[in-house]
Amino acid sequence: MSEAISRDDVLQVCQELPATTDERPFGPETAVAKVVGKVFAITPLDAEPASVTLKAAPAHAEALVRDHAWITPGYHMNKRHWVTVTLGPDADAELVKDLVVNSYDLVVAGLPRHQRP
Repeated sequence: MSEAISRDDVLQVCQELPATTDERPFGPETAVAKVVGKVFAITPLDAEPASVTLKAAPAHAEALVRDHAWITPGYHMNKRHWVTVTLGPDADAELVKDLVVNSYDLVVAGLPRHQRP
């Protein structure tokens, strides 16, 4: 198990990805990371425990939920394509960072070639 990961760490990983914007369409209490206008991460800023909802391939999402108690089907999202990761002492920081990048990559792959960063 790696070091703990915080909400701020997740927001930083999102911010460092190319062509990413931090938007607040649901109000100031929810950060929504988008790439070229498409959502890849949703982070409630005032909820405890901290969490992030990320896009995942259906088979990968199913395996993540099965293998990690701190990962559940996406909250208020399509349960096949999104997972919610609870951040805290049980969450593996490196896996969470990889899941953020994977979510970004899935969204970018779905963009027309001329829009991809």
